[in-house]
Parts: sequence; structure tokens; C-alpha cells
Amino acid sequence: MAQDDPHTTRGAKRATINDVAREAQVSKKTVSRVINQSPFVREDTRERVKAVIEQLGFTPDPQARGLAFRRSFLVGLIYDNPSPTYVVNMQQGVLDALKGSGLELVVHPCNRNSDDLLSEIRGFVERQRLFGVIMPPSVSEDQRVIDLLRDLDCPYVRIASVSLDEPRSMVVTNDWIGAAEAANHLADLGHRRIGLVRGPDLFRSSEVRGKGFSDALAERGIPLDPAFDMTGAYTFESGLACGHALLSLPEPPTAIFTLNDDMAIGVMQAARERGLELPRDLSVVGFDDLPMAARVWPNLTSVRLPIRDMGRMAAEKLLAPMRGVDPAKMVQPEVRPALVVRQSAISADA
Repeated sequence: MAQDDPHTTRGAKRATINDVAREAQVSKKTVSRVINQSPFVREDTRERVKAVIEQLGFTPDPQARGLAFRRSFLVGLIYDNPSPTYVVNMQQGVLDALKGSGLELVVHPCNRNSDDLLSEIRGFVERQRLFGVIMPPSVSEDQRVIDLLRDLDCPYVRIASVSLDEPRSMVVTNDWIGAAEAANHLADLGHRRIGLVRGPDLFRSSEVRGKGFSDALAERGIPLDPAFDMTGAYTFESGLACGHALLSLPEPPTAIFTLNDDMAIGVMQAARERGLELPRDLSVVGFDDLPMAARVWPNLTSVRLPIRDMGRMAAEKLLAPMRGVDPAKMVQPEVRPALVVRQSAISADA
């Protein structure tokens, strides 16, 4: 928080933060937030405080301001995603945006099911004196974490499948679009017995992707058989287990859509262990289009999310106030998933 300056100019006492707060009819904390370009101030309040600062000629003491806010040159990436490749791609995007800014990245894995989640994150933010925080799903979807960061006056940007916050604090990935494309692709290939392997219930992306997929199938007149609808954990091992469960049914699906690539590769492994030939006996489609999708055989058809770009966009929003830009008014390309067709899904009649 900015400090009162006891120095005088030309015999007159210089304006203090208390003077600004009194004239603008706000708290000292609000004045400090405006000075430090915090996103957590209403725009009309921000403009009123700025006008009073200019009117009074108030200049905060940079040294006192730095000591009070205790900001470091570190940006935190807080994540609970079980896919290591997803996290690495996200980190690369954040680093792309931080290059040349003087800021560095520090990562912090967490477990949303932990009883110590909030105290752990509080400790991380306070120990590192973070400049700000970037959160991919699913920690980005936890309102308790958001409330904590606001209480700590720590700027943040959330990445999520749907909008959960003000535009200045969001990168929205529109996952349902990609899931619908996957459904239509399998329908176009003539598949009618289609399995679905969801992610954990804790991830909103699992709900959004699953709904996009099932809604698109319904529009094509293809019901999703409850026996074909399974829940995984966004891991290879859970995809392997769900693949075995689906393929052991009396009439197994001819195609399976998994809500991330790790589970898709697990399903492909289950098919091989059961003596099936891919893709002749089973078509598989994944989501995220991680680099591994093009390295397995058959190459995996997958819905591409520009994960590296998402990390870069989030970091650019976080850095915007430092560069004198309103993140709410930044023009960024819409994140739009797109199906990448490869060899793992073929016609049901092939």
C-alpha cells in the first residue's frame, strides 16, 4: 500500500494517500489498488480516484509503494491438471509472453481435493510475493481460490471452457464446439454405437465437452447409450480401464470418444490388449491434440486446443496493466477448438 509522504514542497505539505481517499470518498486500500493498477476496482471508481490524484498532485513514494505491496518479479502457474504434456505446453505459452518483461515463471501443482488447498495456495502466493497468477482448469474453476486471490489482492487470469469471470480475467476455450465436431465426424463415418469416456466430475471441461458431444449426437438422431458412457480421470491408466470395460460389453461400441488424449491412448492400448486391430475394429477420437497424438499409431484423430497459445494469451492479459493496457479491452483471437483428422477413426463399414 502506498505510504504518506512527509516531505514538503515549497513550504506546503504534499498531498497524502489519506487526502486522496478522503476527497474521492473511498478507502486507502482502494486508492492503493488504483495506483498499482489492480483489476479489482470498478471503472467509475478508478476514474474518480485518478481525477483526485491529478487534482491534488499526489505522487506516491515508489520505495514505500514497493515495500508495502512486496511484489516480486514472479508469475505463478497454479494447476491441478493430471496431464504432464498439457502443463508443459501451457508453461511454454506463458514463457512466450513473459520473454523480455523481466518477469519469471514459477509453477505450483496442487490437489483440489486436499483439505489444505486454500492454505497451501495462500502460502505460495505470500511466500513468492507473486506479481500475479495464471490458472488453467480445473483450479481456475474453483471459486474458493478466486475469492482467496481477491482477498490477497493478487491479480489473476483464469483459463476455462466457459466464461466464469470478467473478460479482463478470462481466456475462454469454448470446448463444446470441438466436442460437437468430434460427434459429427463419427456420425458422418457411419458409427451408431459410440462410447464416451469423460474426465473427472471436478473438471467443468468434462461437463462442457461431454454435453457438446452428446447434444450433437442427439441432433443426428444417435442416442448415447448409458452403458457406453463412462467416467475416467484424464489419465492413461483410466483410459485403459474404461477401454477394457467398454470393449468387454456383449455389443461393444465401434467408436470411442475420450475427453482428452491421455485417455484416448489408454483406450487404444486396451483394444490392442484384447487383440483388436486399430482402426479396423475400433475408431478412437481424443481431445486436446497434444504432440503425442501424431506420434502414436494409428495417428490419433483429436480435437485441437491451442494450449500454448492459451497460456500466452493468459499471460498477456496479466501483464497488460503493467504496460498501460486495459485487459478488458484487449483484442485477442477467439480460442476455437478444431478437429484434426488422422488415421485412428474410419468408416464403420470399412
